[in-house]
Amino acid sequence: MSNFDSTKLSLSKILDEIEEGKIQLPDFQRGWVWDDQNIRSLLVSMTRSFPIGSIMLLETGGDARFQIRPIEGLQLSSGVPAERLILDGQQRLTSLFQVLKLATAVRTKDNQKREVDRFYYFDIEAALSASNGIDEAIISLDGTKTLRSNFGRTVDLDLSTSEKEYEFFYFPCNQILDSDRWEEGLMSVAPERFLRYMQFRQKILNAFRGYQIPIIELKKENSKEAVCLVFEKVNTGGVPLSVFELVTASYAADNFNLRDDWFGNREKKIVGRTSKLEAHPLLTDIEATDFLQGISLLHSYEKRMADLTAGRGGKEATAVSAKREHVLALPLHAYTNWADRLVKGFFAVDSFLRMEGFHQAKFLPYRSQLVPLATVMVHLGERWREPVIYKKLARWYWSGVFGELYGGAVETRIALDMQDLLAWINNPNAPEPTTVVAAGFQASRLDTLRTRTSAAYRGLYVLLQREGAKDFFWKAKIVDLDREEASIDIHHIFPRKWCTDRGISPRIFNSIVNKTPISYIANRMIGGDAPSKYLNKLRTHQGVQISSQEQAQILASHRIDPTHLHVDDFDGFYQSRRQLLLNLIEAAMGKSAITQSNEAPAEDDYDEE
Repeated sequence: MSNFDSTKLSLSKILDEIEEGKIQLPDFQRGWVWDDQNIRSLLVSMTRSFPIGSIMLLETGGDARFQIRPIEGLQLSSGVPAERLILDGQQRLTSLFQVLKLATAVRTKDNQKREVDRFYYFDIEAALSASNGIDEAIISLDGTKTLRSNFGRTVDLDLSTSEKEYEFFYFPCNQILDSDRWEEGLMSVAPERFLRYMQFRQKILNAFRGYQIPIIELKKENSKEAVCLVFEKVNTGGVPLSVFELVTASYAADNFNLRDDWFGNREKKIVGRTSKLEAHPLLTDIEATDFLQGISLLHSYEKRMADLTAGRGGKEATAVSAKREHVLALPLHAYTNWADRLVKGFFAVDSFLRMEGFHQAKFLPYRSQLVPLATVMVHLGERWREPVIYKKLARWYWSGVFGELYGGAVETRIALDMQDLLAWINNPNAPEPTTVVAAGFQASRLDTLRTRTSAAYRGLYVLLQREGAKDFFWKAKIVDLDREEASIDIHHIFPRKWCTDRGISPRIFNSIVNKTPISYIANRMIGGDAPSKYLNKLRTHQGVQISSQEQAQILASHRIDPTHLHVDDFDGFYQSRRQLLLNLIEAAMGKSAITQSNEAPAEDDYDEE
């Protein structure tokens, strides 16, 4: 059975059904935006009987239920049911409806994007003249139905009354589909022009009255996700709609305001879920789409477990998924069932991340990796704090970070990780999660980590802090100074100027091996000096006054061997620290790094910190 029909309908029938409320808009459709020039171009095309493209409608009454609204400019009694919804063609149909059906002015925009009121007219003589193009015969007047020049002081055309329309022989476009009243007026005021008018009617008005528009109608049997997908494919001229907006429109049909639930509503005294999450600094970047993906994972996992319990395995069992089409298909009861629990799951994620050394959202390697973690936390409850379970969660998390496995499209991975993690935690004989198995850190990757946008770069920055790195000047732990916003940032250990002066390639000295988190004041004291010089300056500074042994301990907290710095041995320092950083990464991942000899650093972009 085909899931759509194609036919043609007359323009007048379509506009009549819009006026009656039989054809309306799904509420997720954006507002009408066409300007005066677009409207006049549309009228020109129809006058010439040119095609203006097909219209796509959706038959109502199926699973794809949306909150609806009438086309812009039309007032309908509340509760008027629609028989079909406009998926594609809103701008064209709204323009035609307002111009041809409304007695009031069309609220549009001029070529400078200013809002204006416009009435549209045909200059009858110009329309009948063979020497003039039809586009010159269509004009638009302001809300007073006048055309002015000289900054509004001179009235060039005044059609403010029907008598003046007859006098100047201009036909109002809102009479095109039903001109009886205008014709009666013309006969009584200027009967000598009626024959000429009939020529205009035959040439111009009949083009509109006989105009047929191709219609593609999706049947009501189409699923909600299929309808949303079709809408996005055909809505190429508009702003793409997010999953959140589409789900919001779907839930609105069941009188549930997802926008208020997520963002809150001060007037209704509703505290949104986003404000609850943002109370935790590490969760400030969680987006509505992330949350809906989490709901989809929980809902589909619950259904899968029920299927397996009932003996429905293999392809018969529901697939755990956070893909777009499955998020769009989420029933309202799934959201209301899991939303509160998922918020608590994210709260547990915040606690876990803090224990792993994170304190600022900007250093989180992957936001997407928090989604499966939050859903796992929902199922674990307080069990996640148990040492054996915690260790598995940490190993999985750092495997995703240093394996750099959560970049790009990750819908499949987060579904697998949720299932694999829960199985691994609940069953001692279960295999390690795919992410743990697949993660491999190439030792040579340290040579190419140069920008803080990299997940591994951020992860290593946090690990250094977690393991107790202390500031070169303040001597306090970086993690404590960072929380107090003491201008901590990543800076070069062998200064850029020193390296450049000695011909060391930026590909080498800009890698993370030669960088570490320190305070602004420590970096200012380092300047462009050799390490042997700035270490002595720091050690003897009146505000520091530390021993060589204490300074060596501070450097060691950064995984730096101080002996190479005291003799300004860059190569020795680089190889030593590279290995020490590898050891740190291997400990977090619970597996050895992949080493390849004689591998040159990759040509990659680098920052200029």
